Amino acid sequence: MKRREPLSESYFYILLCLARGDNHGYGIMQMTEKLSGGEVTIGSGTMYGATDNMMKKGWIREILSGGPGQDRRRLYHLTDEGCEALQAEIARLRRMLNNAEEE
Repeated sequence: MKRREPLSESYFYILLCLARGDNHGYGIMQMTEKLSGGEVTIGSGTMYGATDNMMKKGWIREILSGGPGQDRRRLYHLTDEGCEALQAEIARLRRMLNNAEEE
């Protein structure tokens, strides 16, 4: 596995939320706050800047929701590359925690 740069909290939580299923920006912002116990909030500017950058990296892609008679809103979908980035970050964080526990 190639070495990756550590993810920011925003990137980590966006990918984590999308690992649970496709979601729209506002839903990701709400889920992040819930998962972090209110410690991490993602503003709309950060959210859309991050999703744009992650789409360029190929970690997420945009899909349209809605069937007949439903609102068509942008949803984000985690790609295989995004899943790999998330798993690499989780492994990195686990190694750090293990090192800290050994002290």
